[in-house]
Amino acid sequence: QVQLVESGGGSVQAGGSLRLSCEVFGTVSSIYNMAWYRQRPGNQRELVATITTEGAPNYADSFKGRFTISIDILRGTIALQMDTLEPEDTAVYYCNAGIRGSDPAWGQGTQVTVSS
Repeated sequence: QVQLVESGGGSVQAGGSLRLSCEVFGTVSSIYNMAWYRQRPGNQRELVATITTEGAPNYADSFKGRFTISIDILRGTIALQMDTLEPEDTAVYYCNAGIRGSDPAWGQGTQVTVSS
């Protein structure tokens, strides 16, 4: 069983940066990739970026150049560095893990608020 715990959310002014972290508890070896999603108020959850356990990232087009996903598989953590934040980035950000032979795992989410 895998549990994910996000941290690092908060409030920041437009143009600022935040770094989100997600810690994995459980059987890390069962995970084949991880991802960050977000859900803005009144919108569906959307993919931000994915990363394989080998460290290969992939970004949704809207986030290329501003957001950076990274993984430390030995420590069982992933991070999302968010730069040049905009008010439109205000959302709850969720960590996700793809697990072999099981449904994906989700964290509880962390709130990011960007003020203009």
